Amino acid sequence: MQRYVVRRLLQMLPTLLLASMVVFMIINLAPGDPAAVRLGMEATDEELALERARLGLDKPLPLRYLIWLSDIGRGRLGTSMSVRLPVTTLIANALPNTLRLTVTVMTFSTLVGSILGLVSALRQNSRVDTLITGVSAVALSIPSFWLGILLILLFSVRLQWLPPSGARDPAGNAFSNLRYLVLPSLSLLAASTAYQARWVRSSVIDVMSSDYIRTARAKGLRERVVVARHAMKNVMIPIVTVMGMQFGGMIGGAVVTESVFAYQGIGRLTVRSISFRDYPVVQGTLIIVSVVYLFTNMLVDLLYGFLDPRVRLE
Repeated sequence: MQRYVVRRLLQMLPTLLLASMVVFMIINLAPGDPAAVRLGMEATDEELALERARLGLDKPLPLRYLIWLSDIGRGRLGTSMSVRLPVTTLIANALPNTLRLTVTVMTFSTLVGSILGLVSALRQNSRVDTLITGVSAVALSIPSFWLGILLILLFSVRLQWLPPSGARDPAGNAFSNLRYLVLPSLSLLAASTAYQARWVRSSVIDVMSSDYIRTARAKGLRERVVVARHAMKNVMIPIVTVMGMQFGGMIGGAVVTESVFAYQGIGRLTVRSISFRDYPVVQGTLIIVSVVYLFTNMLVDLLYGFLDPRVRLE
């Protein structure tokens, strides 16, 4: 197992190198001038040239990439062009909020989605199955930003139960800060739960038609024992797969939700940095998201080995 982990870590290096090249080239070749954004439209050519030199934008693109890559190797991601703070500080302030939101959504969506998918599969073609699959289809088709706006109108504007924006109250305690998680989590929870339920349903239906399930039933085992002891072991593999895909996707894909709720996470930091042409912050956030995504995939592969002896032996 240790050799496998070391091999996977070594395989990440060329992937991260390629990701850093793509991120750097796309961001730096995008239209827009950070110096002009900082100084405004009335700045003279001399002032723009001095500002570009101060920001390091006067150097050739390959040299700027090598400088940035060497900073990454030393654990630095540069300095923000807009707020003049270390990028690592900005990410360290935003990433925990995104992780808190992602873990909350993943926990509830996995629990509720797995239960709904299991019930739907065990009662296939019944009214319960039709209801669950129908509601799941509707939940998957609802845009998260539209659902978020409706939640704000209902629970914040009309009922005034929950705060409409923000990530936490500096003067509040841990329990009161949980209120800021409710609305963003609900806006992401609908589609995530429906996606998990559909995967679990199809997996359970496939597993329950297997030969070893028929053998277990032929032994006279109760249906709940067949499902819990034999079927769920194989159903856990697609559940872990969906969790891995959704976790990585939410870390980098909750941009719209964080913008709607002004949630101070990694997605909103990226959007704000793009609007200010803050190249170091955008590059840093995308690299961190890539690292999280790769480590999530590695963790999923390791869980495969624990869940399936065939994968472990291979």
